[in-house]
This record gives sequence, structure tokens and C-alpha cells, in this order.
Amino acid sequence: MKIISYNVNGIRAAINKGFLDWLKAASPDVICLQEIKALKEQLDLAVFEEAGYKHHYWFSAQKKGYSGVAVLSKSKPNHIEYGTGIESMDFEGRNLRVDFDNCSIMSLYLPSGTNIARLEHKLEYMAMFQDYINNLKETIPNLIICGDYNICHEEIDIHNPKGLKNVSGFLPVEREWIGAFINNGFVDSFRFINPEKQQYSWWSYRANARANNKGWRLDYAMVAKPLQENIKRAVILQDAVHSDHCPILLEIEH
Repeated sequence: MKIISYNVNGIRAAINKGFLDWLKAASPDVICLQEIKALKEQLDLAVFEEAGYKHHYWFSAQKKGYSGVAVLSKSKPNHIEYGTGIESMDFEGRNLRVDFDNCSIMSLYLPSGTNIARLEHKLEYMAMFQDYINNLKETIPNLIICGDYNICHEEIDIHNPKGLKNVSGFLPVEREWIGAFINNGFVDSFRFINPEKQQYSWWSYRANARANNKGWRLDYAMVAKPLQENIKRAVILQDAVHSDHCPILLEIEH
């Protein structure tokens, strides 16, 4: 099973930059999208079906042009879960899960901590999300949580660890949280397959950051421990340029 996760920074903008041709060529079984910045009714859904994704699910933010996640799948899931049921988490459209026979795949978009208020919201969200997942794992042990976590875990995951240690996305409290999240029953699939590789999935649009590879690894495919031996491949697809993020890919054996 081939799974891709991609923060598209606006699905309509990404489509204008050739996203659909890329999607057909990449041909994942499931693709998790984040930051779609659109309501379902603002999209021509036929284009996704023509690309091979008859089953597509959208969970948008209440605020127009902001946040939102989606999952496109070639095969029909057994169940679709929109949100977490926790209002303060769900109004920005940040969690969408599809359940299959052998695994459940979630598209996650964690908040960014761009200012003090947003950082407080992010930390609160992270704490509630951990509790939510702890409970979910009891009934759904084979979870794969793909998405933009808006956190770099280790120094290898960011281009300037010393200079950015006080910036949200690499704060000690955030790094500690994602470390604890992993230790609580998940595998960072990219790091599992590539223990020494320094590669990024997001670059600022400023200061030619992408061309100079001054990036951050913010996007993860976290695989629940029971599925660890099924991980076959985990790569960052840096050649895709429809967004300030690039997609990540996970191949897992059924």
C-alpha cells in the first residue's frame, strides 16, 4: 500500500501548478492532504475522480480559505471519521480518518504557533490530541497518522538548529511533545528507514530558502508500533513543487 501525505498550501493553487498530473504519475493508493484552504463545494470534484480517486473525503475549516484536510483513496474505506468530536480541535478542520481492513489512516494538520495566542492553542491541541490518540489506539491499534505536525523533532530535522531553537516549530516543549508522542507507541517511518538522512519537507518562501535547502522536516507518517515490521519504504519527494511543503511517501505491506 502506497500512502502519500502532502500539505498543498491551497488545493486550488496546487491544481493550477500541475498537482493533478503529478498525482496521476505518483499514483498512491491513498493521499492525505492538509491545508486545502477550500470548501468541498468550491471544488470540481470530478477532476479527482478522473485522476483515479473515486473515494474522496473533505473536512474543511469553518473559516473560509483556511486550514482543512482531505483524504483521497482508490478503494472505498470501511468507515470515515470526520474530526475528533472535540469542538476546540475540529472547528479548523484538522483531522480526518479513513479505516480499512488492515489499517486506519489519518490526515492530520497540527496548528502552527505563529504568535503567543496560536502557540497556546497549539500546545493545548497537542495535549488533547495525545489523549485522543491514547483512547483511539485501544480500539484501532493499526493507526497511521500522516500529516503536517508543524514540529521538527531533532537537530537533524532542521537546517539551523542553534539559531532556530527559540522559534515555534523547534521549541523544546514542542520537540519534547513529539518525542513523547513517538515513544508512546509510534514509529517515525522516515527516520526508521533513514536514520542518518538530513532531508526537509518545508521551506520558507523567503530568502530563496528552497533553492538553498534551508528547510525543516515538519511532515511525518507516524506508524503505530504493531505495523513497524510492515514499513517497506519512506521517502521525502522533494521534486514536487506545488507548495511550500513537499509530499512524503510511505509504503507499507498489507
